[in-house]
Amino acid sequence: MTENAPHTLPAFANGAINLASARLDAKGLHATDEFFAPLERMLQDAPARFDPDLYDDNGKYMDGWESRRKRVPGHDHAVVKLAMPGRIFGFDVDTSYFTGNYPPHCSIEAAYIENGDPTDATVWTEILPKAPLGPSGHHYFENGDKEKIWTHLRLHIYPDGGVARLRVYGAAHFDWSKVAASQEIDLAYIFHGARSLAWSDAHYGHPDKMLGLGRGINMGDGWETARRRGPGHDWAIIRLGHPGTIKRMIVDTGFYKGNFPDSCELLGAYLPDLGDSLSEADIAASEKWTPILERSKLQMDHIHEFGSGAINDIGPITHVRYAMHPDGGTMRLRLYGVVA
Repeated sequence: MTENAPHTLPAFANGAINLASARLDAKGLHATDEFFAPLERMLQDAPARFDPDLYDDNGKYMDGWESRRKRVPGHDHAVVKLAMPGRIFGFDVDTSYFTGNYPPHCSIEAAYIENGDPTDATVWTEILPKAPLGPSGHHYFENGDKEKIWTHLRLHIYPDGGVARLRVYGAAHFDWSKVAASQEIDLAYIFHGARSLAWSDAHYGHPDKMLGLGRGINMGDGWETARRRGPGHDWAIIRLGHPGTIKRMIVDTGFYKGNFPDSCELLGAYLPDLGDSLSEADIAASEKWTPILERSKLQMDHIHEFGSGAINDIGPITHVRYAMHPDGGTMRLRLYGVVA
């Protein structure tokens, strides 16, 4: 199989998460036509691939969503449920390996549905007007309104054809007004709006993966750095989903056996005005943040729980600096606390 070469992401995707990620539980709900390739493939997290010798019962196997050639008026569309409600910064409509069968144009509509999925009564809002697409490439479109919250998208392709991947770059939205003052909640959960702002290294996996669902499915589903050959250690700065006080912490090194960190530590700070793009001075200052968990030994493939005996109550914070000494992998990081 062949794979597309690496590409540079636009500015709107920096620090964003893919709200259309199947790994995060986005789902393809409906397509007008899936004759050549099912809608679910379009939401896969791995880059699209191509095997010139692979065919199925309906023809050439394509890694994406592909409708048949339309012989009647109209066009095809597909409905996607986002992994979580969120603000949308922009899109990548990726036609990789679709050369003579890509759609010449697309448009995107969005809807917010508090419970359930779209019906005939759903009101859709166009957020990407009809735009041109080309063969076998990434097509980036920035969203003009980055503040509205959406739960579902409707992708239109004109008139038919194939889309390898749809990436929806944005930020998770969580209704914190429904959380009681005394309720313990994971302040570092990606579905609660937490995300990584800066990190020392992400060679094998982005630090946002630590903030995701469940325990992880394999060694590729966590944050892992390259082997450090010099002094220092690896770190990630994470903005919590909501200001709060951390009461307990879980560091899960699941699947990491010969590559788990020797130890870890957690620092915190209350910086509500700190932006999403950190300067070198901001990063340097984070080394002096207040310790929440002092440097603690870790084991391979293990769930480490740190409670009241290990966690320092430093009051409300907005950001943490999680450090791995000297390097390695962390599958999941959970920071349970109460909102401030």
